[in-house]
Amino acid sequence: MVTQDGSGRNAVRRLYDWVLGWADRRGGVWALFGISFAEASFFPIPPDVLLIPLALGRPRRAFWFALVCTAGSVLGAIGGYLIGSLLFASIGQPILELYGAVDQYDELGRMYNDNLVLTLGTAGFTPIPFKVFTIAAGAFGVAFLPFVIISALSRSGRFFLVAGLIRVFGEPIRGFIERWFNLLSILFVVLLVGGFLAIRFLFAGP
Repeated sequence: MVTQDGSGRNAVRRLYDWVLGWADRRGGVWALFGISFAEASFFPIPPDVLLIPLALGRPRRAFWFALVCTAGSVLGAIGGYLIGSLLFASIGQPILELYGAVDQYDELGRMYNDNLVLTLGTAGFTPIPFKVFTIAAGAFGVAFLPFVIISALSRSGRFFLVAGLIRVFGEPIRGFIERWFNLLSILFVVLLVGGFLAIRFLFAGP
């Protein structure tokens, strides 16, 4: 796992600081897109680290930044899918081992088989790195178009949730997001699952 020893933690911290530094530099939006793309397939730092300060700096453009995040992340998810589908042994497996996610990968195979929509729909809100979901989807042969659509919905839900809070509350919400985002994510997942169940119930036959 990338953060097991001191050197690994220091490397991740340096990457974190590098990502955060783009908030005050020209080209921050392009960096946001690139980091969102890379994080969905191999990069360890989530784009929220850059999304939050960019949105706080320009709250009126918060939803634009969320859209950039979503576009980069979905394209990165496609990249992760292709890694899992075409290059699993040479690239996908080493990435999973780097993140200590081999057991999670095996579990995702079962989860995809049981409920593709629910598994991918909540992927952006779980502690499992999103890249594990994308690589596993390709390796296990998940249908490509549903994978792209559901990934887009899941990732946009995550990023627009952050952007919406910043757009409404501004700087005072920053500490709350950084401290309680996992709880917010759980609540969002509960609502999402409830929505799936409601749709299934409404359209179920008598």
